[in-house]
Formats: sequence, C-alpha cells, structure tokens
Amino acid sequence: MADTQKVDSRLQLVFQDGVDGESGDPILKNKTFNNVKTAATADQLMAISTALVDLQQRELYSIKRNDSLLISE
Repeated sequence: MADTQKVDSRLQLVFQDGVDGESGDPILKNKTFNNVKTAATADQLMAISTALVDLQQRELYSIKRNDSLLISE
C-alpha cells in the first residue's frame, strides 16, 4: 500500500491588481512564501496571512497553501 509524507509547504497570497479593460476579469498578482512548516495549521497560516496583508498595497483576492508530498511504498 502506498504511503504519503508531506515534505514541503508554501503559502501563496493572491492579490487583485486591477481589472482587465476588455474582459472585465481581475488581474491577479501572486506572492509566494517558501519553507512554511509542514505542521502549520490553517488557523496559523490565516493569522500570518492577515499580518502580511496589512503590509501590502493591493487588495487580497485569496490565500492558498501548496503542499508537496512524497509517495512511497
């Protein structure tokens, strides 16, 4: 049976940088923070994201967590 182990985690903040004039879709910019502790909870990531958003000039669009998993037998 295969097993997974979380080996890497990243926090990505997505900001809206305006609206496309032709399509009306939002223009998005990403800021990625590497080396996030793999054991960090969603509440902890939300708390640090809230603190980081206060330092930004753009409006927050979404928060993402990107995990990398090692699959082995």
